[in-house]
Amino acid sequence: MYDILIIGGGINGAGIARDAAGRGLKVLLCEKDDLASHTSSASTKLIHGGLRYLEHYDFALVRKALIERETLLKAAPHIIWPLRFVLPHHQDLRPSWLLRLGLFFYDHLGGRKLLPATKSLSRKTSRVFAPLQDRFQKGFEYSDCWVEDARLVVLNAMDASERGATIMTRTECVALDPNGGTWRAKLRIDGRADMTVDAKVVINAAGPWVDRVAGQAGTRSNAPQVRLVKGSHIIVPSLFDDERCFIFQAGDGRIIFAIPYEEGRFTLIGTTDLPFEDDLNQVEASAEEIQYLCAVSNDYFKQQITPSDVISTYSGVRPLFEDQAEDASSVTRDYVLKLQHHGAAPMLSVIGGKITTYRKLAEDALKQLKYVLPNAQSPWTAKVALPGGDIPDADFERFEQACQTAFPWLDPNTLHRLARTHGTRIDQVLGSAQNLSDLGHHYGAGLYQKEVDYLIEREFARTPEDILQRRTKLGLHLSTDQISALRDQFENRLVA
Repeated sequence: MYDILIIGGGINGAGIARDAAGRGLKVLLCEKDDLASHTSSASTKLIHGGLRYLEHYDFALVRKALIERETLLKAAPHIIWPLRFVLPHHQDLRPSWLLRLGLFFYDHLGGRKLLPATKSLSRKTSRVFAPLQDRFQKGFEYSDCWVEDARLVVLNAMDASERGATIMTRTECVALDPNGGTWRAKLRIDGRADMTVDAKVVINAAGPWVDRVAGQAGTRSNAPQVRLVKGSHIIVPSLFDDERCFIFQAGDGRIIFAIPYEEGRFTLIGTTDLPFEDDLNQVEASAEEIQYLCAVSNDYFKQQITPSDVISTYSGVRPLFEDQAEDASSVTRDYVLKLQHHGAAPMLSVIGGKITTYRKLAEDALKQLKYVLPNAQSPWTAKVALPGGDIPDADFERFEQACQTAFPWLDPNTLHRLARTHGTRIDQVLGSAQNLSDLGHHYGAGLYQKEVDYLIEREFARTPEDILQRRTKLGLHLSTDQISALRDQFENRLVA
């Protein structure tokens, strides 16, 4: 008998699993695909307060997110790090005084301690305006943070597993039945073998599938109220050589980010907000979304782009709480936890939420379930690092210098990526290796067999896509032949 069955291996499910396992609870998490294979790997890769939410007077959400921003920055400095964002003033859109007022609130709502404050910019004194069209003469620069979103999910799942949780990927919950005050669930592994498990509580963290899972347990009329909204991003060759990011006001009132991607070799542009009613397993950027993001970019940058310049795209569907807002952009991004009882069996459904507030969401979820899990220990995640994040003083630069001393035989680019990807777990990845030949076959772009084995054995990777799209972003850098070699290795491993 499990204390908690969590359905969904995105950031909310993995975060709850970690928190619950650390409180001494017996936890099983099942995910029908890979960890972070849907919405949680399709974000804009930011830990941020949500500057635009101030326009909707959502001060509580912004404050909560800003406080969490600093908590997470200290917990995982290898995959979360500070960024500076440049907001050019567009004379035809929001007035300069309104932008400055919003940024004043943004600086002070969350008790900012680690990140620098907002400052004003002008073309006369800042080179950051160089890639922008000449009509942009002034703006503002403020702080937020980058996050490797899929890795954040994986690290939470790893920590949960190391604290005793059972993590089952490629495992779908296909039936839920109340069973004398508890739940009996049928799980389908790899689309073939079925197993049955019992749990005191079900936490429905299935993201866009939250309504479907709730429907398995009862009537549709009791299912959570969810609005599905698709967000798409495009990746293009680098449009600027500055390490700072841009945040642009679009003519329709939306906010679009342009962010250096993969060490500045590309520019990531997004996101859109469109109602979604299609197949959740086939989510792609439409031609209209790609053209829209190109058009916003072209309204600001001197270097013009067309859809033919787009190297890659990705899209995700956000399951937002239906608050009857008129358009998708203004629907609240805060989370709602809906507790339902089927007989005496409790189910907690998670609706909405931002990647920034996942840890707080987990605490709130377990607080709601305290009555049925009275032996759960106290909250603990606020001051405990994620795997690889126990870097002294959260000083990544000093940590990387120590890695260079410890592994002088690694080329700087590979070492930097490994340090960023694994943090202090780099020792476990490299093991006793003393030179490149000890790392085994080199697939390209610094990916060696030693790391592949680690990702399979410790990070739940089951396919080449798990490694190239979510555990790393090396799919952007490997050739077709190199990817085929990795695929062959997986096939040989399965045969063996």
